[in-house]
Amino acid sequence: MSKTDKRYKAIFFDWDGTAVKNRKEHADKVAELMKPLLGSGVKLIIISGTTYDKIADGRLHGYFTEKELDNLYLGLARGAHNYSFKDGQPVLHGEFLPKTEEKLRVHDCVFRLHQHLLREYGLESDIVFTRPNYCKLDLMVEHDRSDSLFLQEGETEMVQKILRGHGIAGGLAGLMAMAEQIGRETGIAVKATTDAKYLEIGLTTKSDNVDYFADQVLVPENIKMSECCFWGDEFIYLDEGIPGSDAYMITEKTKGAEFYDVSDIEGKRPKEVDHTGGETEKFHLFLKKQFSER
Repeated sequence: MSKTDKRYKAIFFDWDGTAVKNRKEHADKVAELMKPLLGSGVKLIIISGTTYDKIADGRLHGYFTEKELDNLYLGLARGAHNYSFKDGQPVLHGEFLPKTEEKLRVHDCVFRLHQHLLREYGLESDIVFTRPNYCKLDLMVEHDRSDSLFLQEGETEMVQKILRGHGIAGGLAGLMAMAEQIGRETGIAVKATTDAKYLEIGLTTKSDNVDYFADQVLVPENIKMSECCFWGDEFIYLDEGIPGSDAYMITEKTKGAEFYDVSDIEGKRPKEVDHTGGETEKFHLFLKKQFSER
């Protein structure tokens, strides 16, 4: 029997690229697969770097009954927001938002990095400031992902070529270390992650989301980590020692669970991760079998 045939009590999963192909795809299909699991008491926990308004256009709760919503949770915005539901509506709790001055120090750190890359290496970059507790630095300003806002085939090689072409030693790993050093000089301890196109620099990561729900949902429900699984499409290493964003779901608290990567991109992954491939269809099949074989 495949490990994916095991009956899990809690399923953590990424949204874009795992549950849905892209932002334009309606959530109807995956919601229909989620409903029977939620109704039977399985905890479903969405872990995504985006915000609630970007998940099914902010209307995800409309797909489910109040009973089903009792078992649905979301950890969003790279550790900033954690949601449950009450009376059919999302309830924000476990929020990690910096005060204005702290947020401005994050902005200052990222802007200094932007200036340093342009001044010293001639590398153009764009900054997205409007995130709860982090900023996104676009390293591939000429490359448009359209509606597929996650790692695409060939992007790792593309960004490394750009960095080498501008004489930036150390690749993505060196750039992330540079960001964290500038943070220290700015007076703030930042955490840098990347999905190749964007360098994300802020105060928390997906690790903070999953650890929050491990403490606040799994422990009270007496759900063991061996009864949980985690699904994503960005576990692959982007540089030596630099895994994709979904690998941050692997923490000291969660490492006893099972991890699955649906991406079809070949490459090295953390040792804890099983590479299933199959993209969203594989994850949908998994959800279907989880209910039909109970």
